[in-house]
Amino acid sequence: MMTFIDAEGVRITYDVYPAKKPKGVILLVHGLGDHAQRYVAPATAFANAGYTVYAPDMRGHGRTGLEQWGGDESQLGHLGPGGLRAAIRDLRQMTDIIRGEHPKLPLFFIGHSMGSLQGQILINTDAARYAGVVLSGTAYRRPGFMNAGDLNKRFAVAGGNGNEWLSRDSKVATDFTKDPLTFKADTLKLFGLADGLRLFGTPAKDMARVPILIFIGGDDSLGGEKSVLKLADAYIAAGQDDVTVTVYPGGRHEMFNETNRQEVYDDVISWISERTAS
Repeated sequence: MMTFIDAEGVRITYDVYPAKKPKGVILLVHGLGDHAQRYVAPATAFANAGYTVYAPDMRGHGRTGLEQWGGDESQLGHLGPGGLRAAIRDLRQMTDIIRGEHPKLPLFFIGHSMGSLQGQILINTDAARYAGVVLSGTAYRRPGFMNAGDLNKRFAVAGGNGNEWLSRDSKVATDFTKDPLTFKADTLKLFGLADGLRLFGTPAKDMARVPILIFIGGDDSLGGEKSVLKLADAYIAAGQDDVTVTVYPGGRHEMFNETNRQEVYDDVISWISERTAS
């Protein structure tokens, strides 16, 4: 476990999964209501494939959020001073740290859900810093393309816990419910109106070219296939020439935790390896 202090004085906690002979580095960013230690399995798979992984607990989340709010779990999800813009600056600072420690290795960004939305904002200005960008459980950041309602509605079952939308693996929903550092991803309630509106946007026309992989489950209730195809089209219209979209049939929101998770790890590793070689 490592830490750094951001510009507003918030201590950001992050984990590093070192590869024995690294050929690249990955910045892995979790979603809303989520935290870095839920990503041990994919991070380990990536490290075993030769990619050192840095996985931060973002502002208001996990160990960062717990320290930030004096141990008050009820405050998890609130970003604190600087809000969303400070969270994006934290990603830049984390990138600076990685670059300082691995100046010659290609750096890939992987963001899931809220981490992917923050990643979309980040690469509008910072795409040149990455050898590739992977957006998991993502959506086109415009009204009508992101579900602002009950993400579990279509998956609700009698006696359920409300987290069935995450994965077909029932253990994932059970573990999420029992985890003291996870919470309901109510964006507007946690972020407020101003930061909620800042999540909206489109790919910048002048962003640097960067390979982009977009993947979701076919039953992802956040955005869905129509949303990610619109996102891919928007990147192509903005001049991106290496955009891949993968939709896993039957998969739900957390493909890294789905019943076919090994397939997902392998596909991401294959995509990154191709961009490392080129």
